[in-house]
Amino acid sequence: MRPRRPAWLDKKIDFSAMHGTEHCLRDLGLHTVCHQARCPNISECFSRGTATFLILGDTCTRNCAFCAVKHGAPLQPDTGEPARVAEAVRRMNIRHAVITSVTRDDLPDGGAGAFAAVIGELRKPGGPSAVEVLVPDFRGNEASIRTVINAAPDIFGHNVETVPSLYGARVNCDYRRSLGVLERAKHYSSAVKTKSAIMVGLGETAAEVAAVMGDLRGVNCDYLSVGQYLRPGRGNLPVREYVSPAQFRRYKETALELGFLHAESGPYVRSSYMADKYR
Repeated sequence: MRPRRPAWLDKKIDFSAMHGTEHCLRDLGLHTVCHQARCPNISECFSRGTATFLILGDTCTRNCAFCAVKHGAPLQPDTGEPARVAEAVRRMNIRHAVITSVTRDDLPDGGAGAFAAVIGELRKPGGPSAVEVLVPDFRGNEASIRTVINAAPDIFGHNVETVPSLYGARVNCDYRRSLGVLERAKHYSSAVKTKSAIMVGLGETAAEVAAVMGDLRGVNCDYLSVGQYLRPGRGNLPVREYVSPAQFRRYKETALELGFLHAESGPYVRSSYMADKYR
């Protein structure tokens, strides 16, 4: 039996509040994870004049069972994209810019150079006060991690996504490798803040979630997001549990007790949702 969607998951998408942001993105030919991942927070964020930019196209080379992002053979990187992202940030007056990407296993550096190029554009005069990146695992390539860190983002994010026992839902991913990405980022720069996120409701136990938190703190991860998995489409994994608001509060308490500098935990929390709160 699939669980019935509870009353606390009643957020509605207000399409009328999105037009200004959508017009800017469309005008500049940019993608957002907000659209591609079918995020339920899209109208809230767009109405605030912010978005999480998705670079390196809209096609992922992996096909994780929980993800709505298109997969297949992507196009070659667009060398003009970094400047257009910076222009969008300027037009939208974004002060805390968040940049993520599809996974690009077809590229030798996994797309690290594109992240560095975007950060470089955002660091030009008139850019945002903070730059956050949410990167794929780069197949654990240390040179790629170093490339991004050397570009000096304020926050380096990489999501472990779920507990180790459920990693079969992730294609060509490895839990320990993901922890290693965060560990190497902190090794290359103690100044950068590191961040990760986990989805719940896929069949994990509370003890498993707490163990993941401990593993993240073991690699000196600073920030954590915990949110409810919501099935984006029929082809994706079903929800196994709708986690109660009380349990989300307990997850946040556990995270702070373990030493995370900041943690957000709630049904609609996503790794880039209200990202400026984490500083």
